[in-house]
Amino acid sequence: MNSISRLHGILVVASTIVRGLLGPRPRRIDRAARLAALPTRGLPLRAPVTIHWNDHQVPFIEAAHDEDLAVALGLVHAHLRLAQMEIMRLVAFGRVSEVAGPLAVELDRALRLFDFGRAVPHIIAALPDETRRWAQGFVDGINHHITHAPTLPYELRLLGVTPQPWTLRDLFTVSRLMCIDVSWIVWSRLLRARADMDPAAWAELWPHLLQDGVPPPDADMPDEQLLAQALRGGSNAAAIAGWRSASGGAVIASDPHLSVALPNLWLIAGMHSPGHHAVGLMLPGMPFIGIGRNPYIAWGGTSLHAASSELYDVSALPPEAFTERVEVLRVRGAGTRTVRLRESPFGPVVSDAPLLRADHPLALHWAGHGVSDEMTAMLALERAKDWDDFRAALAGFAIPGQNMIYAGTDGRVGQMLAAHLPRRPPDPPLDLAMRADAPWDRSNVVTGADLPAWVDPEAGFVASANDRPPNGEVPTGFFFAPPDRISRLRALLSRPACLTADDIRALHRDVVSPGALHLCRRLLRDLGAPPGTPAELRLWRHLNDWDGSYNSDSRGAAAFELLLGQLVPRLIPAARLSTYQAVWTVRALVVREIDATPPARLRAEIAAALRRAARRASARRSWGQLHRLGLRHTLAALPLLGRRFLFDHFPADGSNDTLNKTGHSLVRGPHTVRFGSCARHMSDLADPDANQFVLLGGQDGWLGSENFTDQVPLWRRGDYVRVPLRLETVRAEFAHKTVLTPG
Repeated sequence: MNSISRLHGILVVASTIVRGLLGPRPRRIDRAARLAALPTRGLPLRAPVTIHWNDHQVPFIEAAHDEDLAVALGLVHAHLRLAQMEIMRLVAFGRVSEVAGPLAVELDRALRLFDFGRAVPHIIAALPDETRRWAQGFVDGINHHITHAPTLPYELRLLGVTPQPWTLRDLFTVSRLMCIDVSWIVWSRLLRARADMDPAAWAELWPHLLQDGVPPPDADMPDEQLLAQALRGGSNAAAIAGWRSASGGAVIASDPHLSVALPNLWLIAGMHSPGHHAVGLMLPGMPFIGIGRNPYIAWGGTSLHAASSELYDVSALPPEAFTERVEVLRVRGAGTRTVRLRESPFGPVVSDAPLLRADHPLALHWAGHGVSDEMTAMLALERAKDWDDFRAALAGFAIPGQNMIYAGTDGRVGQMLAAHLPRRPPDPPLDLAMRADAPWDRSNVVTGADLPAWVDPEAGFVASANDRPPNGEVPTGFFFAPPDRISRLRALLSRPACLTADDIRALHRDVVSPGALHLCRRLLRDLGAPPGTPAELRLWRHLNDWDGSYNSDSRGAAAFELLLGQLVPRLIPAARLSTYQAVWTVRALVVREIDATPPARLRAEIAAALRRAARRASARRSWGQLHRLGLRHTLAALPLLGRRFLFDHFPADGSNDTLNKTGHSLVRGPHTVRFGSCARHMSDLADPDANQFVLLGGQDGWLGSENFTDQVPLWRRGDYVRVPLRLETVRAEFAHKTVLTPG
């Protein structure tokens, strides 16, 4: 049966490839033609709505009624990103096999086990009337586009997807998909690593995996230079108070880090109605601004890495404690499949799926399976006028936990933790999974009103970079980024002079890593005398001359990463290294291994690693020749056909532990960045129009659009797209107009 299923899956993929090779390619389409494709008539509106567009196809929606604004937003999201939204809907409901065939059955089984929509009926039933009307208007706008747009996006036609009308259930289930707990990624890797380890070795290693892992300070190195490496996950956000700013207004900057993909995972928009006036970054299919500003305040944030979940070892429960639900999958090219999903008193038995596979049954208790109302919280945030409004709005925000940054037109800045967390014991967990008889009440939670918050700091700034937050009433989480990016961010913001908007924008492009430089110098000291061969001596000189910058033309950065890529596997067995790479403090754990290595062996291993690295460095001397950023559509993964969906490939600045994050694993040779900085925002609250955004890619998700990748040159130069708040400025600068008319 497995062989037949695999054959079916191969045939489904093959038919997609053939359809793509024989069918028409995405054709080039200009902005005017794209805007002309908007279905503008007969919308469920009370009055006409005007959409102002700039040359990058960034919309600013002007509506006379709040509900009309919501409809127009839904229409705009579907116009720009319908294919992206439809794929997210398939994933959220575990329906990937409907387009990918039998090869996706196990994926769908896992997605249905996680059951993202479990609480959605209760969430919808509890919505305030105003939020319900807003959400329904947004859905109505999406559906108007689906019904009346002249043609479907290329991806949907290629995959054979015919979009059905959206419902509130669809909207809120996709929203839950976007709230997944970052701990799941860590757990999946640690479970695999633990299965290959001796129990005693695991017990010894576990406490180290929970630590920030900062190396002990050297007497001659400032604290901010003692960094550890963050391999995955992250964002940066900071705000400076008005008294620290050259303009006299508070300034905020945000830099979310996500997968590098096309279309971008954000879109830029502005809006104005009687109850809404804001500009910012929105997630496709979500009817609120995640990062941005209104006339009174600005907001940004980073992932809190909050522990919103627990794994429970349910192996001791009797068989009658489990229930089972049966679901039917529609499988493209193979009819239907029935899957059986086990449920425990603590939640779904997620170890039955490949993502969290274990040698004993594990159940998931997730805050996302309970009722919370993030949409109302974010809509209240969009309307907030001061710090008190900001805090009150985010007290209702449960998942995913966020470290939120605030700036106000009164010059104040602040920071708060926004999450709903169980009132756990203060001590770290003893293992990955809790016992089923854990003696604490999972239903007893604390909210953002109870978690740490601070305003008007003496230093005149607030900043976040996925670092461990201050202790509060309960532990917020257990796997945080080490203090690499946050230390660099604080060091740059602590300069005595008043900071300009250019200084804040420069944070987005900063690629200096004092921690990597410190480790490089330490390895050179441990090595001792310079090596003898010309190639090794050349590499040694690059290391010795390096200033810690990961500019794409840096030879020192390339030399250091190649040396580390050869040295680490020589010091650490593969299974143990895999465990280290499951958490964000991997470089600190590597330094721990270096510290434990006898000096004579360490010197010999560094010399051997330098010899091998010198051979690899001979033809590729700069960091950008090794470290490249590739912009590709999801369809680039298809064999043969995928080459059509590769759009750019260029030398990348930055690294894992720089503010301009461009993620990578251990470096053995050329590689392509798949994760890192993907969007940027900066606002100076002294001027309502001083709001700047840029995407790594483009605004329009339509393949062939002139706005599909048009912001890439801006990104590479450090330029931005201005999105003003003043209506008169918008009307003057956003030259392309669309008028939506009621039915």
